Amino acid sequence: MPRKLAFRMKLIPGFEEEYERRHREIWPELVALLKDTGIVDYQIFFDKETSCLFAFQVIEGQANSQDLGSTEIVQRWWKHMADIMETNPDNSPISVELPNVFDLQ
Repeated sequence: MPRKLAFRMKLIPGFEEEYERRHREIWPELVALLKDTGIVDYQIFFDKETSCLFAFQVIEGQANSQDLGSTEIVQRWWKHMADIMETNPDNSPISVELPNVFDLQ
């Protein structure tokens, strides 16, 4: 049974176009890793008023993108994105998991 995950991250104001550009050019090996992990749907939404990014995933595997931080490709991606996002000391995006409070099914 697929499960869902939502989390929030924060973009440094003024980098909206750069964030979108980098995701339009997302590395094929990163996409392959996400899909191989069982992430069948991954969407990110942006709130201009708060500079917050809201991510949503549908996952058919045991892991999710938050579990992939030890992989070389994800560490490189974090480093690639660290200059435009709020990050932890290891370059991972500061992210807060969001609880599901409503689901229309």
